[in-house]
Amino acid sequence: MERLINIDNGGTLTDIVVASGTDFTFTKTLTTPVDLSQCLFDAMTKASVQIYGEANLPDLLHSTQHIRYSSTQGTNALVQRKGPLIGLITDDPALPELLGKSEETAALFTDLIGNRVGLVSADGAPEELAQQLVAEINRLTTAGAERLVVAAGSSEREHLFKRTMLKNFPRHLLGSVPILFSREFASDTSRHRQVWSGILNSFLHPTVERFLYSAEHRLRAYKVKNPLLIYRNDGASSRVAKSVALKTYSSGPRGGLEGTRALAEAYGLDNVLMIDVGGTTTDVGTVSNREIAVDRRGSIQGVDISYEMSDVRSTGVGGSSIIAVHDGEITVGPESVGAAPGPACFGFGGTSATITDVNLLLGVLDPATYLNGEMALDAERSRVVIMKTVADPLGISLEEALIRMEASYSSHLAQSFADLVSPTGDTTLAAFGGGGPMSACSAARIAGVRTVLVPRLAAVFSAYGISFSDIAQSYETHVTGFSDAELSAVRIAMEADAGKDMFQEGHDLSECELDWTTIVEDGEEILSLKATFQLPHPTIDSGAAAAASAAVASDTRQVRSTATQIDSTPVYLLDDQKPGATAAGPAIVEGPFFTARVPLGWTLTVSAAGDLQLTDTF
Repeated sequence: MERLINIDNGGTLTDIVVASGTDFTFTKTLTTPVDLSQCLFDAMTKASVQIYGEANLPDLLHSTQHIRYSSTQGTNALVQRKGPLIGLITDDPALPELLGKSEETAALFTDLIGNRVGLVSADGAPEELAQQLVAEINRLTTAGAERLVVAAGSSEREHLFKRTMLKNFPRHLLGSVPILFSREFASDTSRHRQVWSGILNSFLHPTVERFLYSAEHRLRAYKVKNPLLIYRNDGASSRVAKSVALKTYSSGPRGGLEGTRALAEAYGLDNVLMIDVGGTTTDVGTVSNREIAVDRRGSIQGVDISYEMSDVRSTGVGGSSIIAVHDGEITVGPESVGAAPGPACFGFGGTSATITDVNLLLGVLDPATYLNGEMALDAERSRVVIMKTVADPLGISLEEALIRMEASYSSHLAQSFADLVSPTGDTTLAAFGGGGPMSACSAARIAGVRTVLVPRLAAVFSAYGISFSDIAQSYETHVTGFSDAELSAVRIAMEADAGKDMFQEGHDLSECELDWTTIVEDGEEILSLKATFQLPHPTIDSGAAAAASAAVASDTRQVRSTATQIDSTPVYLLDDQKPGATAAGPAIVEGPFFTARVPLGWTLTVSAAGDLQLTDTF
């Protein structure tokens, strides 16, 4: 069977899962922010060592059917506002106010566009329009705009703007400042959603563009048969040329949600709340009655967009989030040290404190086993940074600083999901990502959640969740008032588009499932088509209960629980435990590439599937 490679690229670490039938090989590597294609190839090379016993990337690539790739780079860029300055050109003077009509959208509009708005007249001779457009493009680019979004009052006007720009502006200069025409980019009944979609896509595009085309170029050198696939936030995958940047936003968390749904089905859970704690963000979403909540028109940081999205939100709390002191209070994020320079303990020159540094000094992390022993941690660097940035400014001891930093981090993490906890008390918190298992119990207790589920593949769970995706393309046409003959013609045209696109994906339309639906939105009738080529999906063990037995500790670790108390805490290796193994906290569980902290009052049980089930008994 041909392999399927799934990669989830985060701000600090990049995860890879290689699937071959029911067998999975997985590993992690540091993200390389200067060239994201490098960590992609680093991850695949590491996986090839596990498969072949030595580095053999060519054989791995040539035995692979598809590489499906997801990235949090766009999510992180928007959370931290690290992206190009956007300029907006419009003939509607009321549009800026419409786009910033709420407090959230007004703040985002200020951060992404600010005063870089070019207003041209809604009528006038073509010569006058040309002069105005050239003048506004010059003014906006001089003001720092690196990308432009054009939002005219009608499709006809927007086409006129496009023709005028191409005719009157030097192409070599125009091409250096990419322009997006909002009505071409997204079909929507809402002008507000349509323009915001264009703005957000323009902001996100450079973040993913540089990497994707660099990665494709490097893959061609290996004569890879099938193109790189982008995993999208609607749960499907498609080749780079058939994807838009906006659909990469929060795509990794959608993989986590797909995996969470599989967990809910395996364990018979009705309400599962996922927290995917990465280096820069924590992504939160819910699965209710085995279904992922999907919005036909998604939302990004309070801004409605034109595309479907799962209901996932991202908060600037992660393993590499900066913990600092402002106005006498400990703050957490949203700024992150990322992978470069990374937490101080990484030894790459980091000068800011993170929860990773805190957990190292608390004794939760063992510098000899971090990332399966592949990365040495320097406790002295963490100590120096925390004293300088937190303990000394607050006038407290290092030990007190560690306890207060951990409490603040847990509180921030709990705040990211507390409002989604079911009032019926049956919520299970699925905690994954590199940092999820470490702080899940403490945050769950604050939020009133009594059960936590940590999958064995927690460290790479979003990458694993990508395994549930298929190759798909979707199409929509407004057909309000169409006759039967016109509808028939539209269906033929849409099916032809699907046939062409799926052929470019490498599959004949006869091999695909065609799903036709009719949608009524804002009084408009919309014909929708989704063409899907199915790929193999994994299954999770049923998780049937096993006979209880005492978990076997491999070691003990000195873990600080208060500023004045250190506990001798048993350490359990997850993969060494039998199904049904159980123990009481305080305890440390070491899983593949993750560490879980089980506080006092919690019990742990290893399921038949090898997952970690945690219960609060207080």
